[in-house]
Amino acid sequence: MAVLDESLIHWLKERAEALDTHPAEGDAVLARLAQAGLFAVGVPQAEGGTGAGPAAAVRVVAGLAEHSLSAAFVFWAQRAFIECLLASPNRGLVRKLMPELLQGRLAGAPGLSNAMKFLGGLDRLRVSGSTVSGTMRLDGSVAWATNLHRQGFVVAIAAGDERGDNPSVIAVPHDAPGLQREPDLDLLALRGTNTAALRLSGVAAGEAWQLHPQARVFLPAIRPAFIGLQCGLGLGLARASLRAARHAVGGGHSMLAGDMLALEAATDDYAGALFAGLDDGRLCERPRELLQLRLRMVELAAGAVQLELQALGGRALLGAEGRAFSRRSREAAFLTVVTPTVVQLKNDLAQLAVQRPQ
Repeated sequence: MAVLDESLIHWLKERAEALDTHPAEGDAVLARLAQAGLFAVGVPQAEGGTGAGPAAAVRVVAGLAEHSLSAAFVFWAQRAFIECLLASPNRGLVRKLMPELLQGRLAGAPGLSNAMKFLGGLDRLRVSGSTVSGTMRLDGSVAWATNLHRQGFVVAIAAGDERGDNPSVIAVPHDAPGLQREPDLDLLALRGTNTAALRLSGVAAGEAWQLHPQARVFLPAIRPAFIGLQCGLGLGLARASLRAARHAVGGGHSMLAGDMLALEAATDDYAGALFAGLDDGRLCERPRELLQLRLRMVELAAGAVQLELQALGGRALLGAEGRAFSRRSREAAFLTVVTPTVVQLKNDLAQLAVQRPQ
């Protein structure tokens, strides 16, 4: 059974270039993905979802990324926030937000990149919380968050005291007094993803909006789901570039035939290992394997884009083929720096090797 219906594929193909280059084009993506029922995929039936295993949502990410990494990244952000809710003990907040998120009436933004780096020892916590008259007030900034729809969003933020101690994770709605959404970041790619910075000045954070009181417990627990979903981004991009390379060389003999076969087989093997490991729970229990797969995803996508370039030759600089290749090359570059970045992944793998040498 196809992961995406044909009408959605057609919609994405028509808008892929615009979604990558024009911020205004991103406003329709959330509603279109919700119309296709995609946000419910992989969510337990008890929470309003399809009940399928974790790999089902990753297949959706990969399917979208074959046509538009921007659309795939919007889906990832929405599903990542949903994963935050699924792991939250705050059932009142889950009941309040989950239906709105599944229907695409509310955008979910996981503004946790800084927090993940903080836990890995790579950055200080950029949002601090102080108690004023019995209420926690948040001050600071989020340098990068995706899915910040002006029509309405809720963002997950980690905040600690001024030293970064005892951090908790809070959901902040777009209309909270003291929260300011900056203009969209001037990105070179994925501009239709409503990606911007946030400023917080005395934002009230009541217990009703708390996702979890202990970020050091909560974030490691949800990280496998975040990373597993991200693996679909490069998988879909690799498939798209390999398909384009095949089309470029036509049906005749090509010096690239062996390279194509090898990379296609590697991509298929990767998908099999990823989907099986997510559904049987093995990758959640073996963080090193999951991080290695996440790093391998970037390598596969980059290799496929380079193979597409070789297959196209000079056509990569001309016309429609050149525009599509140029978009995919920008998308591949993005995968290198999205959190966890390649540098962060290598750092994490090095730390795991020291902790558990094999």
